[in-house]
Amino acid sequence: MLIDSHCHLDFPDFANELEDVVNRARSAGIGRMVTISTRVRKLEGLLAITERFDDVFCSVGTHPHHAHEELDISAADLVVHARHPKIVAIGEAGLDYHYDNSPRDAQEQGFRAHIAAARETGLPLVIHSREADDDMARILEEETGKGTFPAVLHCFTGGRDLAMRAVALGHYVSFTGILTFKNSGALRDIAAALPADRILVETDAPYLAPATRRGKRNEPSFVVETARVLAETRGVSETDIANQTTDNFFRLFYKVPREIPAEV
Repeated sequence: MLIDSHCHLDFPDFANELEDVVNRARSAGIGRMVTISTRVRKLEGLLAITERFDDVFCSVGTHPHHAHEELDISAADLVVHARHPKIVAIGEAGLDYHYDNSPRDAQEQGFRAHIAAARETGLPLVIHSREADDDMARILEEETGKGTFPAVLHCFTGGRDLAMRAVALGHYVSFTGILTFKNSGALRDIAAALPADRILVETDAPYLAPATRRGKRNEPSFVVETARVLAETRGVSETDIANQTTDNFFRLFYKVPREIPAEV
């Protein structure tokens, strides 16, 4: 089994063939999918998808691009939402200094609220970090001083220092199709150096299709290709990387059941 720990099945790219997309993932051996929240106010649509598919779960949170739009949503609000049985993570939240679609102070304020919710619920925080390594490491270390919390740096494209500082705090690092790109040698070096029990794979679909499918819409079934390159990078078998990343997923996303009861 492989897991797509981060995709966006509520995005319009999948609207007309969502069932086919999910079925292709199942046929490829993808046992669970987590469709990630980008706006709390659109949570209803995410939950509707999880209710259609037993093997699809979701998070609750506000992407840093929209942080300024949802600063009125508190950590306490996130905690209440997280009681839903299909909500298994907080986020995605964090810092994006590439686009700066939201003011940086708003991004940090929203991010810290999400950290507080992860700390209180024990659910993993899905972190978006782009071109913000120094501030991300600083905030993670400051907030850990207030109390530990579980987290994953999703779609990791940062430097070795951020990856290692995050792992030292007990967090995880997740890789997308970017790992497969020809010019991603530095990223593969980081992936090779990380502890085996701290790595995950994801698609971030519909974005970031792996190298063999560049220019196409990404989808959860393609996580197989990222896992294959991760295995090659680490010098292990594809079976080993599947087992390791799946075990890591269930350890971090503890609310997702390993076994799903068969329909009667």
